Amino acid sequence: MKREFLKFAAVVTAGSFGSASACDLCAIYSAAQAHGEIGKGPFLGLVQQYTPFGTVQVDGHEIPNVVGQFMNSSISQVFVGYNVTDRIGVQFNTPIIYKWFKRPDGLGGIDTGNEYGIGDASLLGNFTPYIYQTMDSTFFWSLTGGIKFPTGSSERLEEEFNEIEDPVGPASGIHGHDLALGSGSYDGIVGSSVFGRIKRGYFSANVQYMIRSTGAFDYRYANDLTWSGGPGYFAVLNERWTLGVQAMVTGEYKGLDEFQGAPAEDTGITAVYIGPQVSLTWGDNLSAFAGFDFPLLQDNTALQTVPDYRIRGGVTWHF
Repeated sequence: MKREFLKFAAVVTAGSFGSASACDLCAIYSAAQAHGEIGKGPFLGLVQQYTPFGTVQVDGHEIPNVVGQFMNSSISQVFVGYNVTDRIGVQFNTPIIYKWFKRPDGLGGIDTGNEYGIGDASLLGNFTPYIYQTMDSTFFWSLTGGIKFPTGSSERLEEEFNEIEDPVGPASGIHGHDLALGSGSYDGIVGSSVFGRIKRGYFSANVQYMIRSTGAFDYRYANDLTWSGGPGYFAVLNERWTLGVQAMVTGEYKGLDEFQGAPAEDTGITAVYIGPQVSLTWGDNLSAFAGFDFPLLQDNTALQTVPDYRIRGGVTWHF
């Protein structure tokens, strides 16, 4: 039972560590970082997030989407890792991104297309300095740090040179920085997570901070703070498998990007989402989660398309 509690803790903190980024450029670099953090040995898995961006807002206020512009984003995060001990592990993540869109071209016409390929990969290290476990209660605290590599295509950032200041017809809320698969920069990732349980009730919370540097075309994405947490309850709890249901609140704060040293006014966001998450473990090998996020607050800067909702899920196999 002790192993099941610890593995479940890893699953729920991982499931809640998904990206809260409204621009979706950070993808889900560490969405599964805690999946294998408890227990020795190798693990691998996949995390999927689907986000439709179909709501057009100006400075946090929705406006009519007269041409039906949208961007749908599907990000599959493949990861593999190894836990040297119960407390120390490493993980390598590779996102596979597919985005399709429709937007006004600024000249009175409509532009449609898609972008797909490998995103920016990341290498993460995980350290769990504190673990407490009895039959009636559990608590652990985990720290994460790593680096993101410029492996994804940043070609779409070149659009920033050619944006139309006075468009004919509606302006586009989908820009080159939204469609780029990578940033062209080396960035730092730091984070922390906690999990606590008393009998069948539990709580998980985590925070992540992305430290950005200047990348391709002299474009620098803003540093990004994301967080999540919420209470849960074990619907099933036995030696063979566990099933938990959790109410999650997630959020993000991101400032303005910079292009050639000047602020990019259409890039800031403060967002809060709420939704359910279901987490499962089966035996000593399989763990999985699925969740849905509904936006409560999306206070953006200038003109942007923002998420209508988010669907996420993942599965991990522990060897």
